[in-house]
Amino acid sequence: MNYDADKLVSVYIKLRDAKDKLTREFELQAAEMQQQMSTVEQALLELCKANGQDGGKTKHGTFTRTVKTRYWTSNWGAMYQFIQEHNAPELLEQRIHQTHMKQFLADNPSQTPEGLNVDSRYAITVRRASN
Repeated sequence: MNYDADKLVSVYIKLRDAKDKLTREFELQAAEMQQQMSTVEQALLELCKANGQDGGKTKHGTFTRTVKTRYWTSNWGAMYQFIQEHNAPELLEQRIHQTHMKQFLADNPSQTPEGLNVDSRYAITVRRASN
């Protein structure tokens, strides 16, 4: 096949710009809707509080008040020590930090963890020309 790199880069940049514009428009609209939904959620929470209830049923649907709890740490050193002391690795999410694993393998090529999967493939990066 005979490809023209200049035309392909031009088309790619136009598509990326159009996609970015749509993404920004979508994100603005989604943020506005999220704000409106948060306002309605607060009103429903106030309704539950005022009536001493944990939810209700309407002709349009149901609503339920629940307690959502999040946990985080401001001291990762202490958290890692706590996890080791209590043998509780399940307190962490199961994912690998990509950059750190890449660097570890580069520094220790004979130390590959059992079960490690690797997917490497070529990718293209397109940059706009400087004016």
